[in-house]
Amino acid sequence: MKLENVQDAALVRQYMEGNEKGLETLIVRHKQRIYSFIFSKVMDRDITEDIFQDTFIKVIRTLKKGKYNEEGKFLPWVMRIAHNLVIDHFRRNKRMPKFQSRNDFDIFDVISDGEESMEFDMITSQVHEDVRRLVEELPEDQKEVLTMRIFKEMSFKEIAESTDVSINTALGRMRYALINLRKVIDKHNIVLTR
Repeated sequence: MKLENVQDAALVRQYMEGNEKGLETLIVRHKQRIYSFIFSKVMDRDITEDIFQDTFIKVIRTLKKGKYNEEGKFLPWVMRIAHNLVIDHFRRNKRMPKFQSRNDFDIFDVISDGEESMEFDMITSQVHEDVRRLVEELPEDQKEVLTMRIFKEMSFKEIAESTDVSINTALGRMRYALINLRKVIDKHNIVLTR
């Protein structure tokens, strides 16, 4: 069987068992998405290259230590590592990126800061719980799109196909969901950062 057709989890297992080609296939498979994600945050090719390489150095170290346990969720795990390294980059340079409202707005972009402390984990967990409760207040169609986009990391094309609506309708529902979320947050004076 060709490695291109093998699931991420199987490729991770192969790499952890000594088959270097497993990781190579994963990198080729996900490079564009991870690279684009990093570039969208730092807007600099050289910095993007550095963070991309650091991301996979961290991935390799974690896999070699046998500490990977994200069963079947390789890409979201790598994206979290990349996100944390982007935050670290901005911290080192004493500036945080400006988050602009856009169609693929991810509320966790503005609340995650990459610290690995018990206090941070508790606060993050509470914030995530608060956001989930806020999402429950949305109209059903908006809640569905927001949940698919943020929590399931589905593309708008996948959301449109899954909900049997056009991409523009899915985008519109997401936009209204975010507007309504902001209204609820403002109304209740909720703070989603520490």
